[in-house]
Amino acid sequence: MIKFIIPALIVFLIVLFWEKINEYIKTKFNIKINYIILTVFLIALGIVFTLLYFWISNERIVER
Repeated sequence: MIKFIIPALIVFLIVLFWEKINEYIKTKFNIKINYIILTVFLIALGIVFTLLYFWISNERIVER
């Protein structure tokens, strides 16, 4: 049960303090965190689609 409570608490704290986190990173690194999150999301999505493509193409080869 603890494995569900800790991530929920972390997500809650991130949502609660999002503006402070965003301002801190903007002043420290002069970049908006939204761009970082968008880039990481797009890279992860690309990796998932690439893995699915090779998995599906491998399934077709095995069936023949």
